[in-house]
Amino acid sequence: MIALLSIATALFVALMMTRILGRLKLPDVTAYLIAGVLVGPFCLGLLGIEGLGFVGEESVERLSLFSDLALGFIAFSIGSEFNIAALRKIGRKAAVIGVIQAVFTTLCVDIALIGLHFLMPQVLSLPGAVTLGSIAAATAPAATLMVVRQYKAKGELTGLLLPIVALDDAVGLVLFAVSFGVARALTTGSADLISILVNPLIEIVMSLLLGALAGFVLKQLETMFHSNTNRLSMTIAFIILTVALSMLSFEAGPVRIGFSSLLVCMMLGTLFVNLSPLAEDLMERANKWSAPLLVLFFVLSGADLDLTVFTQPTIMLVGAVYILVRCLGKYFGAGLSSRLTRCSASVNKYLGITLFPQAGVALGMCVSASQLPGDGELIRNIVLFAVLVYEVIGPLLTKWALTQSGDIRPKSKELLNRRQEKLAAAAGKELLGANKR
Repeated sequence: MIALLSIATALFVALMMTRILGRLKLPDVTAYLIAGVLVGPFCLGLLGIEGLGFVGEESVERLSLFSDLALGFIAFSIGSEFNIAALRKIGRKAAVIGVIQAVFTTLCVDIALIGLHFLMPQVLSLPGAVTLGSIAAATAPAATLMVVRQYKAKGELTGLLLPIVALDDAVGLVLFAVSFGVARALTTGSADLISILVNPLIEIVMSLLLGALAGFVLKQLETMFHSNTNRLSMTIAFIILTVALSMLSFEAGPVRIGFSSLLVCMMLGTLFVNLSPLAEDLMERANKWSAPLLVLFFVLSGADLDLTVFTQPTIMLVGAVYILVRCLGKYFGAGLSSRLTRCSASVNKYLGITLFPQAGVALGMCVSASQLPGDGELIRNIVLFAVLVYEVIGPLLTKWALTQSGDIRPKSKELLNRRQEKLAAAAGKELLGANKR
C-alpha cells in the first residue's frame, strides 16, 4: 500500500507542478524533477510520513524497477529514430558528430581535471580525474526526448539530435569502460586488458545481438494478431522482457558477459521499426501508454538527488570545473563536427546546447565508479551534483536551442482561438446544465 501511495503522490505532485511552472514556460521535465525534490527525503520526506513523500533513500530504491522500465521504453523509442529510410539522409552525419563530440568532450574534461589534480592533488586523484572524464561523454536521452515530444519539435536539428543522443551514450559506455579500466590499473599498479578492452567489447556486441534477436522475434509474433490492442500488449511485454534479460550477467573466468539495457532496447526498437510495417503506429501507441511511467521516472530521479552535496566545498569546486568544461566540450565538439559534415548554420550553432542534459546513463556509470578505491564516493557525489544542475537547466536550454533553430514553432493564432472556443463552449454547456437543474 505504501508503494502505491508513494506513486500516486509522486504523479499528482508532478502534474500539479507542470501547471505552476507552466506559467513560467518551463518544460515539463523540469517540473517533474523539481516535484521529485519536493517529495524526496530532503523536503516532504522529512515529515517521516510514508506515502506522503520518500522518507529516505530506501523508499526511492524500492521503486527503482520503474526507473529501469522507463529507461527501456525511452531507449526503445529512440531506437525507432534509426529508420533506414531516414538514416540514408543523416546517418553519416549523425555517426560522425556523435563520435567526435563524445570523444572531444571526454578529452576536454580529462585535461581539465588532470590539471586540477596536479594543482590540488589532495582534492582529486589521477584515477578519479580519468574516470570523471569518461562519464562526461554521456547525455540524457530521456530529458531530450521529453522536450522534443512536448513541443512537437521537427526540423534538421531534431532529426540529427535523437540519433546522436542514442549514439552518444553507446560511445560513452565504451569510453567509460576503457577509462575505468585504466583508472583501476593506476590504482592497483597493474594493467588489466580484459576489463579495459575485452569486457566492454563483449557487452556492446552481446547487447546488440540480444536486441536484434528480440526485435526479429517481436516482428514475427506481431503478425499472429489482428487486434491493435493485442499488438500493443505484445510490444509492451517484449520491452519489459528485454529490460529483464539485459539485467543478466555471467562470469567465464576473468571475462564478464553482460548487457546494457539501453543498447539492447535501442536495438530492439531499431530492428522492429525497420522490419514491421505496423511499427510506426504501435510505437505511437506505446509512447502514450508509457507517459505516466516516464513522469514517475523523472520524479524518482529528482527524489534521488542528494542535496547535501551543496554543503561540501570540495565537491562544489570539482563539480563546477566538470560542469563548465563538459558544456564547453559538448558545444565546441558538436560545432566542429557539424561543420565537418556540412550541416546548416543553425545546427552548427545550437546542436551542442541540446547535448548538455545528463542523467540516467551517467548515474549508472557512477554506480560502477563508486567502487573505485579512494575516490569512488567523491566521483559519485560530483556526478550527482552535476546531474542536479544539468537536469534543471538542461531541458530549458534544449527548448531554447530548438526554438532558436526553428524546430519548435509557436502555436498559431488559429489553433489558440479554436482552443478558446472549445473551452467557452464547454463552459456554456455546464452553465446551461446548472440552470436546468
